[in-house]
Amino acid sequence: MSEIDRVQGFTIPSRHVRGRVARLGPVLDEVLSAHAYPPAIERLLAEALMLAALLGTTLKDDAGQMTLQAQTEAGVVSLLVADYKAGAVRGYVQFDADRLAEMGSDPSLFGLFGKGYLAITFDQAASAGAEATRYQGIVPLEGESLGKAAEYYFSQSEQIPSFVQIDVRHGPNGGCIAGGVLIQHLPEGEVGRERLHVRHDHPEWEHVQALASTVKSDELTNPELGLSDIVWRLFHEEEEVRVNDDHVLTRGCRCDLTHIRDVLGRFPADERTDMADEAGNINVDCAFCSRIFPVSLASLTQ
Repeated sequence: MSEIDRVQGFTIPSRHVRGRVARLGPVLDEVLSAHAYPPAIERLLAEALMLAALLGTTLKDDAGQMTLQAQTEAGVVSLLVADYKAGAVRGYVQFDADRLAEMGSDPSLFGLFGKGYLAITFDQAASAGAEATRYQGIVPLEGESLGKAAEYYFSQSEQIPSFVQIDVRHGPNGGCIAGGVLIQHLPEGEVGRERLHVRHDHPEWEHVQALASTVKSDELTNPELGLSDIVWRLFHEEEEVRVNDDHVLTRGCRCDLTHIRDVLGRFPADERTDMADEAGNINVDCAFCSRIFPVSLASLTQ
């Protein structure tokens, strides 16, 4: 099986830890190719898509969706969106190209966003015996990377100690490769047992975090190195490591002409007329895939 465009889950039972290690390649290139972003924005979106894959695969089933959104007050990047659903990732960035050009080739996260906010939303669809649930947390966009901002998010919003590392590089053929690892220290959750996240000391977590921090960029972005091999390199001295939850990643854009027509059909006729061009078409632009869908006014009255 290819070691690109996949997420590999694992757990370390004795340490109360779960993790994900992932790599994106051709799927990442597909998403990026629709936008022709400058290198700094390309790296930012690649990191966001990797983070979406790592977090999204923690959902219980394919009906759920995870959305990551970063917004700013007067920053170079005004909006960053990435999401995950049923193995598919998508994303886009809105930014000021003129201001970006003034910042040099390697702007910091603060340089791109200034005073920004990170929102992470988990939507879990209804299942047998359970209602649909939605959880969203918003925190200041802090740290030197989106991965570090996500660590802060889990620490503040869910009191879950987390480690995130994401690396992005271009391969010899010019394609973009992103690799990432997410590790979280979870509560035991057993009746009558202390919930770990309420403790002030986490010796087990500190041990795992120290091991995780030894992962190298070249390992995460090497398509020849198996994802499970990375897990073994980091944690082979542990009592037990269970490798599970393998996910294949794809490029996903859920723009659909039938759905677009349905949405437009809800507008009053005079508003639809105002939206149309001289040819009588309403041109709907999908920010995720950069495709334009022309919908004729006549088709909305049939």
